[in-house]
Order: sequence, then C-alpha cells, then structure tokens
Amino acid sequence: MSRLLCYLLFLSLISAVRPRHIFSFVQRSDKSWWGWAWGAESTVSIVDRSPVVSFISRPAAFGAEISSPILGYVIPLSSFTAPCTSNASLVDLPRNTGCPKLCIHGAHQPDPSEKWIALVQRGGCEFVSKVREAQRLGARAVVVGGDNPEHSGLPDTLVNMYSPDDSSDVKISATYIRYADYVELSTAIASSNTSHSGIRTLSLLITAEYSAWEWYSPIITFIIILLLPSILTFLTLLVHRVRAARAAQRDRAPEDIVHNLPWQVWTGKGWEKHEGTYAPAKDISPPPDLERGIADPEDTRASTSRPPAIHPHQWFEDQAECAICLSEFAKGDKVRVLPCHHIFHLDEVDEWLIQRKKLCPVCKADVTQAPHSPAEPTTEAATERTPLLDTPHTDTYDSTT
Repeated sequence: MSRLLCYLLFLSLISAVRPRHIFSFVQRSDKSWWGWAWGAESTVSIVDRSPVVSFISRPAAFGAEISSPILGYVIPLSSFTAPCTSNASLVDLPRNTGCPKLCIHGAHQPDPSEKWIALVQRGGCEFVSKVREAQRLGARAVVVGGDNPEHSGLPDTLVNMYSPDDSSDVKISATYIRYADYVELSTAIASSNTSHSGIRTLSLLITAEYSAWEWYSPIITFIIILLLPSILTFLTLLVHRVRAARAAQRDRAPEDIVHNLPWQVWTGKGWEKHEGTYAPAKDISPPPDLERGIADPEDTRASTSRPPAIHPHQWFEDQAECAICLSEFAKGDKVRVLPCHHIFHLDEVDEWLIQRKKLCPVCKADVTQAPHSPAEPTTEAATERTPLLDTPHTDTYDSTT
C-alpha cells in the first residue's frame, strides 16, 4: 500500500510541474496524471477567437504523430460531401459521419493547395475508415467528435482510437474530442463569418502536449515506476547508514585525546609514570626493567605484588588486574590512566575508546571531559539561612562538663 501511495505522489508531482504550452489558451479540460501516465493528450484550439477557445483531445494510435502544431481551416465533411448513391446503407446515418464512400456534393469544395482539417463525428464505421476517407479528399488532419451519449448510451469521455487492421497507408494525424466539444465547435463554424472556397470555416490549431517533452515515452514511465521503490529503499538505507555512522563517531573518543592521556609501566616494584602522546605500536616487546634487568619467568610471576599505597585514590592502588581482559598486571605491562583514575592495558583501552565508546569500561565516565573534583567542605559559620544538610559537623559537648 505504501509503495502505491509513492507511485501516486511521484506522478502527481510530475504532472504538477509540467510546462504550460507556449499559447495561453482558456482550457476546459479534465486532465489528470492518468492521462500523462497512460496516454498522450492533445489540444484543439480555435485561434481566431478572443480569447482562444480550446478543447482537450486524444490523438489516435494510428496515422502520423502530432509532433508539431497543425494549423489549418476546419471544414465539416458534410458541408461539401454526401454518401454516394451506391452506398444506400448510410442514408439514415448522421450526415457528418465521414464514412466512405463520399462524393463531392454542391458547388464548393476545399482548395487542394490550402491546408484544411476535416471534422467528422463518431459512428457508422471504424475510426480508421473515416481518416482514410478524409485523407483521400485532401485533408491534412482529422478531428473526430464524440457520439451523442443520449443516443449511444456511452459516457461523453475521451476514447483511444485504434485500427483493427493495417493502417500503414494512413499518413495524416487524427485526434478525438468529446461530444459536447464537437457540438460547440460545429456551432462556432455555423456562425462564423470566415469562409474558405465558399465554405464556412474557422482557423483551428492542433497541438500535442507531449511535444514539449521530447524524451517522453511510455517505456520511460514504466521504467521510472518500476525502479522508484528500489531507489526510495536505497536512499532510505543510505540516510540511515549515514546517521548511524555519525552517531557512532560522536560516541567515540578522538585519537589525539586518547593518546594524550597519561600512561604507566609496572616495573615490578612500582609504577613508572609517563606523560601522554604515546601511540601504541603492534608487536613491540615491553622495555627491560632499568633497575633489575631482564627478569626470568619466576620474577615475572612474583612481580604481580602491588607496591605500597602511593596514589591518593584508593580504587587506583587496589587494581590488580585489567577489567577488559581480566588479566593481572605483570612486570613491563603498559597501562593507560583514565581521568577517573581507573587503569587498563594500554592497547586494549585505546582500542575501546577510539573504536567503541569514549566511556570508561568500569564507571562510564567520559574521558573527553575533565574529571569533577569533590566539593570542598565549607568553612563559613552556620547561620539561620544555612541548609541543615550543609551544616558542618561540630562537637556539641562542652569540654568543661
């Protein structure tokens, strides 16, 4: 369900940002993203009216593609043709169906040297037959109007015009408009003061909206719809990984801070203190004891005895083993002293602080923050405003008693 909503949102956004046509037409259309996704749309406009009147239309699936605007005089075929007498089956049909075969009727007919557009109505025969007949009569394009929904029982909507057989002989373009638009266009022609070769007409412009998108293709639309869920999933995972990496980086201690922490070496008799800036290296044997020389294994086992208390913090001097590897400190071991005064093997605690967490493995103190020193007891004399919990302890016994 969520993927379907993503499809609808994506296509709606694209439909919303589609460029307007170069002509500012007053359009009455029911365009939606469905028309853009599943079929191209075109526009039929009466350009010698102010403001320009436009009707939404749908190009045929056969014939020439409307790749560029088509401008010409629109002429109903019924204004200069009639069904031939041999085709008696078309006598009862509406006069402007354009079904073959048509014969010239009357004294006027379009000039073959002029560009004109045929206007016919749906019904009586196949769409491709109407277009073939208009092409035979010299039309440059065909506008097919819808059938009366009161008579046909069909809804007055745009339809896709297909050819059931081979239509490679059709070289002109065709487009379909609704019945209400067909009636309005026919009425405008009947009341027009413009004539062409003695026939009432209007200047009509046919344009295709997809001509502004030279890259547009149903295949591209299908590929976008097919790849959209994968792209959204990839972007979601990428954002999640970036956020997780940043969060992990914030939880780690910088290398320069860790290497600047003090470190010490257990010599067997005491701690040899060193300042920071020690970066541990792999496969480096511990330095020999400067006082007692290289000790044998028995001396190493005996060196685990701790020296006398020399540090003010009791938990530091009581540590006999590393809390990370749970091994006792041996002679020559290097240990890192954290700000909280807990000590660990240098290599192990450095890897912990730099790669895992910047917190002490024992007390969870932040090694990047300065340690908090205990508050000194107050020496001020107690008053009536001094809190009871902060009152210093004094001897309440009189020495004279």
